[in-house]
Amino acid sequence: MENRKRVLAVLLAGTMVAGSLAGCGSQGGTDTPATDTPVAENNTTEQAGTETTATGETTEGAETSAKTMEELAAMEYDERSSYLYEQNLGEFYEYYQEAKAELDDIPKRYAMMAVAEAKLLESGVIIPNITRGGNYAITRVAPHTKNSTMWGNDNYRYHNQVVTTEFIKAEHVAEMRAKWEELRGTGTYEDWVKEYLVEKGYELKDTYANNLYNTDPTTWDVLSTSQSADSEAIINTYDGLMEYDMENILQPALAESYEISDDGLTYTFHIREGVEWVDSQGRKVADVQADDWVAGMQHMMDAMGGLEFLVDGVIKNATGYINNEITDFSEVGVKAVDEHTLEYTLEAPCPYFLTMLGYGVFAPMSRDYYTSQGGKFGADFDKSAADYTYGQSPDNIAYCGPYLVSNFTSKNIIVFTANESYWNKDNINIKTITWPYEDGSDTLKLYNDAKAGTVDGTGLNSAQVEAAKADGLFDEYSYVSDTDGSTFPNYYNLYRTAYANANDETKVVSQLTDEDKERANAALGNVDFRLAVTFATDKASMNAQTAGEELKNNRLRNSYTPATFVTLDAEVTIDINGTATTFPEGTYYGEVMQAQLDADGFPIKVYNEELASGDGYDGWYNPEVAKEYLAKAKEALAAQGYTIDKDNPITIELVYAQNNEPFTNRANAYKQSVEAALDGEVIIGLVPASDTDEWYYSGYFTDYGYEANYNVTDVSGWSPDYGDPSSYLDVYLPDYAGYVTRSLGIF
Repeated sequence: MENRKRVLAVLLAGTMVAGSLAGCGSQGGTDTPATDTPVAENNTTEQAGTETTATGETTEGAETSAKTMEELAAMEYDERSSYLYEQNLGEFYEYYQEAKAELDDIPKRYAMMAVAEAKLLESGVIIPNITRGGNYAITRVAPHTKNSTMWGNDNYRYHNQVVTTEFIKAEHVAEMRAKWEELRGTGTYEDWVKEYLVEKGYELKDTYANNLYNTDPTTWDVLSTSQSADSEAIINTYDGLMEYDMENILQPALAESYEISDDGLTYTFHIREGVEWVDSQGRKVADVQADDWVAGMQHMMDAMGGLEFLVDGVIKNATGYINNEITDFSEVGVKAVDEHTLEYTLEAPCPYFLTMLGYGVFAPMSRDYYTSQGGKFGADFDKSAADYTYGQSPDNIAYCGPYLVSNFTSKNIIVFTANESYWNKDNINIKTITWPYEDGSDTLKLYNDAKAGTVDGTGLNSAQVEAAKADGLFDEYSYVSDTDGSTFPNYYNLYRTAYANANDETKVVSQLTDEDKERANAALGNVDFRLAVTFATDKASMNAQTAGEELKNNRLRNSYTPATFVTLDAEVTIDINGTATTFPEGTYYGEVMQAQLDADGFPIKVYNEELASGDGYDGWYNPEVAKEYLAKAKEALAAQGYTIDKDNPITIELVYAQNNEPFTNRANAYKQSVEAALDGEVIIGLVPASDTDEWYYSGYFTDYGYEANYNVTDVSGWSPDYGDPSSYLDVYLPDYAGYVTRSLGIF
């Protein structure tokens, strides 16, 4: 078996051991690859800082310059990662651990997490960039006929979508959206929308062609992956205990009912009887029973695919099993009381536990089928064994969901066909789902495919908008798509060691000299330098390359957790820089974050009162402020022996997919904005990847920070998996616990 015990990093070992048990839950979320495809309704495409004073002066000790480049180079990887984390994210970590420990007062917990996120943003390790949606689109899919909550995987379940044979007029999209708001929670929207469309003269169909597929799933085992490229396909092959419906209400699925103990520690689910597991040919292989969730959770913890930290500190003794301190899985808080009664025991009350059930970490798995594919548990688990085939293809999993995968041809097509043994087969609207592959190399292809019916809708990039206008489709059918909970930032590599892709050292090769590499690492180790580049980044101009000039602000996001993700449902008083500060009931998460940033004198706007949102504007871009931060960085770096001026610029590299015209344009817009704002003293070196896969392997498909092949990247984002801000913030934990921390070149 692979070693499941985490390496405790030198500087943070003590705090991590205590901290992993302090709060309700650990990492959640889905690592999401970037894509240039704008979002259509129901056609989605898919990871202590520097405190400033009121005058903007940086406090001492926040840069990595306390150690020289030579000293950093001499460190072992874990030691260096821990040092860089403590120097750059130590303050965030301190605030965040205190917030996670607050379980009794949920509004206070949210407010404290907002303060912690303010410290994350002040550290300058990321710049929140965009979300999905907010662009022009055309579609045959009725709006809101699948789940649209901000978290989990249920928004990739397509079986109840209502699809027409022709494009839906924009005025009808608007009317259906308004009616959804009116009917939400009544359970009547689906019937209403069908009647409405028929009355308007539309013909409904039972097939759906998705525009989602731009990279092959790396596995068909949903319990061994936290990458959206995998889970967004696999989610259609199984049902969970409970699922969000199209009105965003959590409904029974394979659990017909549940109870929660008075102390909030035990959740008991009653599993639906008569449900079958079948193979890819539809042949029965087993009955669904409570033990399937026990087997699934043990396999998930054995596989260590990035999901295990979601239940670390939530499920009783999960931490001990993950760390190899407990080897008997029966001691973990999940058990089958009988064939149809499943029980979870928690470490502490977890107010958002039910919201976690819409994510793959709680997927069932047939124990018998898994072992028939060479699967083993505990110390015997070995995914490299010659006879281990589970999840290697759609023919190597069992199905209990609405669809079977009837065709998967790499980089060509995925076809899902209705499962005739599905327990709820009479209540699904879509019998066949087709995903044609799209690599993004042809700017107009998705638009042309949508016209031809090869896909049932698409977001429109700037070139496609012009084509739709020329075809006479734009005015009648285009609408602006909704945004979602995904956040795509730029990540800065705090200490780059990879200068070619880890999977193929001949691909995406750096153009930096050895001197350039050292200078870039020194510069990006300085918080003021990172912030200079951040404030020089014109996000709107970049987004215009895909969404068009008119909508360039629509999907801009200014914080990592959306400002409106949660609200305070009671009045809260917390300490902000030594002052007791009261926030009234109904305050958005982003408003608390903004209060901390304002108190610190940090010049960004993560919440706009007029918009009542943190999206739809650029609260970061400020060339004058960028120059001020660069001046401070130059002074500090000069003391280390690094001169920065127009004759001696710092070059930092960004990888982009050169076969994708919108992303190529986006990369060039980034280069132009940074170099112009910083007077050519910082150069953005654009490194071409020949295709999307090479681009993803520079960062999205990496496992460790030392494989991160960039100085700055926009290759991936993060989608939350449950209704608590920790689903976003846990990804920045140290010591290999934070899934996205590796994007910073550490752990």
